[in-house]
Amino acid sequence: MTAALYLATLFIWGGSWLAIKFQAGPVPIPVAVFHRFLLAALLMMLLMVLFRRLQKASVSDHGFFLLQACCLFSFNFMAFYAATHYIASGLVAVVMSTATLFNAMHGRIFWGSATTLGFRLGAPLGILGLLLLFWTDLQSSQWSADALLGIGYALLGTWLFSLGNMVSVRHANRGIQPATSNAWGMIYGCVILLLIIILRAGPWVWDGSVHYLGGLAYLSILASVVGFSTYLMLVNRIGANNAAYVLVATPVIALTLSNLYEGYQWSLLSIFGLVLIAVGNLAVLGWEKLKWVRTDFGRVSVYLTNRTR
Repeated sequence: MTAALYLATLFIWGGSWLAIKFQAGPVPIPVAVFHRFLLAALLMMLLMVLFRRLQKASVSDHGFFLLQACCLFSFNFMAFYAATHYIASGLVAVVMSTATLFNAMHGRIFWGSATTLGFRLGAPLGILGLLLLFWTDLQSSQWSADALLGIGYALLGTWLFSLGNMVSVRHANRGIQPATSNAWGMIYGCVILLLIIILRAGPWVWDGSVHYLGGLAYLSILASVVGFSTYLMLVNRIGANNAAYVLVATPVIALTLSNLYEGYQWSLLSIFGLVLIAVGNLAVLGWEKLKWVRTDFGRVSVYLTNRTR
């Protein structure tokens, strides 16, 4: 089951970054994110009511749902969408893979988790990998302002995403299922985004192009409803640090799509940088904590082998 959740999250989120790029255009970022989560929230709440899976929650729980909405369903995606205006969507996915570093740091701060040797070794490798990955872009225009802005927005979104992971750990400790927290979180996220749109008094723009509508459907249904549910189920099963392992592999898919559709060009430096980031993330997670990967995928292999006989 864990392996299935991992694979579903990996491939869905791997393609989501290109879908975000497709939503970039005439629609202002808060409006585009609002469209995404409004559709996702309606679908999620409808499913929860139909299948009677919506758990009762206290006033305190709703306060944390609101906090989770700020971190996972509004401000973080405004930052990610903004990042895709300046750098390739696959590169944003690579930056987000550093959530493992943020999770280790936030786990220490909020839950008292010990800082491991793996974190002390992996964090410098991850930072060095990011520098190598963006080195060509930064050097092209004397430390390109666009590249720096893109990295900054992507790091901001990743930091918020990691904080949302910490709230998810709190929900797991309280016995709140991801489906319930997601449904309420998306609703609160829509409220936050609507307030931002009203306060900014910006234009309410709609884009009827195939790219925008396709990206909206993918992001709302697959990336938001399905992807967040499978990811937070992983958080519940194996913890925030181990669940973030999926983010190590996601950039490979995202960068491959960027190469095909956005003209992203690989270089020796960028490949080496990606490898360093992956190694750094794995060091932070610790191979000894990833036994579920070997165990569950071993079971899947045995099952498939038996089926083909």
